[in-house]
Amino acid sequence: MRRLLLWLLPLLFVSGCSWFTGEEDNAEPPAELKPFEPKVRLVSLWRRRIGTGNADEYLKLRPAVAGGRVFAADHSGRVAAFGAGDGKRLWATQTGLSISGGVGVGEGLVVVGSNEAEVMALAQEDGRILWRSRVTSEVLAPPAVAGGMVVVQSVDGNLAGLDAGTGVRKWVFDRSVPVLSLRGTSTPVVAGDLVISGLASGKLVGLELKRGIPLWEIVVAVPRGRSELDRMVDIDSPPGIEGAFIYTVSYHGRVAAIDGSSGRMVWARDMSSAAGLGVDFAQVYVTDDQSHVWALNRRNGATMWKQEALAHRALTAPVPYGEYVLLGDFEGYLHALSRIDGDIVGRVRVNEESGILSPPLVVDDIVYVFDNGGTLTAYRAE
Repeated sequence: MRRLLLWLLPLLFVSGCSWFTGEEDNAEPPAELKPFEPKVRLVSLWRRRIGTGNADEYLKLRPAVAGGRVFAADHSGRVAAFGAGDGKRLWATQTGLSISGGVGVGEGLVVVGSNEAEVMALAQEDGRILWRSRVTSEVLAPPAVAGGMVVVQSVDGNLAGLDAGTGVRKWVFDRSVPVLSLRGTSTPVVAGDLVISGLASGKLVGLELKRGIPLWEIVVAVPRGRSELDRMVDIDSPPGIEGAFIYTVSYHGRVAAIDGSSGRMVWARDMSSAAGLGVDFAQVYVTDDQSHVWALNRRNGATMWKQEALAHRALTAPVPYGEYVLLGDFEGYLHALSRIDGDIVGRVRVNEESGILSPPLVVDDIVYVFDNGGTLTAYRAE
C-alpha cells in the first residue's frame, strides 16, 4: 500500500506545490495479478539504458519514433537516438536541462522541454543542439512539431507556437489554470493546420497552427462538487484522432467525441480519467480513475467491454496494437488485452525495480516501453 501511495501523491499540485490532506487514507489496494492462459508472447527485441529515468518526479517521458530511429530522454538531461529495429545507439547528447516534457519529433528536429520553462531542439541526424527558447512555465508534455512550427503547452495553461527553424516565439494562447489541478498537461496534437489540446479547465481547443488563433473551444467537463478536489476536470492526456473525429477524456468529467472541423460534440458520456485513451478504427479505449479499462464504440460511445481485473494498478493509457490493447502498470508490468472482449491475453515484466508511467509507443509492429528507471525496451508480439 505504501508503494502505491508514494506513486499517487505527486498527481496533485496547488500553484506548483504538492497537495496533502490530514484525512485517513481509504485508497483501495491494487488488484493482485492472477494466473491466465497466455495467447500472445511479448518478446524483447532489445533493451537500452538511457539514464536516470523520471527521477521520481511523476514525469511521462514517452519516447518518439521518426525516420527509422527512436528518440528518448531522461530527467537528467540526456537525449539519445537508437535504431528503431536493432536498438543500435546512434548518438547521445547531454543537454544540461532538467527534462520534464518528453520527446517531440518532426521537421528534422528532436524537441524537449524542461521544468525551468526551457525548450530545446536537437538535430535528428546527429543530436546537435540547434536552438533553445523559453516559454512561460514548466513543460510537462512533449511538444508537437509540424508545419514549420513547434507547439508547447506549459503548466500555467499557455500554449506557445515557436518557429521550428529558430525557436522564436510566434504566438501565445493564454488560459488560466484552476487553483487545484492534476500534475500534468495535455500533449498538443497537430492535424493539418489545426492544433488540438486539452486544458485544465475541462475544455478542448482547436487553434490555427501558424497564428494560434482559436477556431473553436468546447466544454468537455463542467466542475461540480463542493471541494476544489471534487471540481478538478483536467484534460491531461493527448487527444486521439481517427478520421474526422477527435476523442478526449477528462478527470471527474466525460469522454467525448468531437467533430474536428466544427468543434461540435458528437457524443459524450460520464467518465473520469487522468491516464487517457487510445483509439483504433472501431473503438475508443479508456483507462478510468480506478484503472478499469473500457472499450467504447467509436461512433456512439456505447460500452463494448470493461476489464476490472487490473483495478488500482495505476495503469497507463491504453494503446491499440493489432488485435491487442497494451497498458503498463506501477509494478513494471506490460499487459496485453484482447481488443475483442478485453480478456487478459499476455503479460511481461519490463522492469522489476521500476514502474511504467508513460504509455507504450507502437510504431509498425514494434512496441517501445520507457520505464521510470530510464530503460527503453522494444518488444514484438508472437
